Amino acid sequence: MKGLRDATVRCVGGIVHDDQGRLLLIRRANDPGSGQWSLPGGRVEPGESDETAVIRELREETGLDVIPGTLVGTVTRGPYEIHDYACTVSGGVLTPGDDASAARWSDAADLAALEAAGEVVDLLYVTLRDWGVLPWG
Repeated sequence: MKGLRDATVRCVGGIVHDDQGRLLLIRRANDPGSGQWSLPGGRVEPGESDETAVIRELREETGLDVIPGTLVGTVTRGPYEIHDYACTVSGGVLTPGDDASAARWSDAADLAALEAAGEVVDLLYVTLRDWGVLPWG
């Protein structure tokens, strides 16, 4: 019988702000959270480090090259244990791809409006607020 830990799916996410303080968001094309805005990220593949997974996932979902920094926080959503890292853009062009149907930079007012409209993945706004990483632009 598998234990709870065996059922956990390790995932990573990238918390990326641009020079104006806007936050990078993607609209999820697939479940969980299909159609909702979220941080870019995804599953850590077997044998892959969190750093490698963040770089790969952000490139696949946003077209951007990033340099992962410190771990900002970890959340558990169902079977997914998501480790979110602060990242800095080092290149690329913002283009949605892979599991993202759209990608954009979101300022504080935009993110608040998306949250109020129920278009943001559950608890994202509260989590980012508690971690002190909401957009400031």
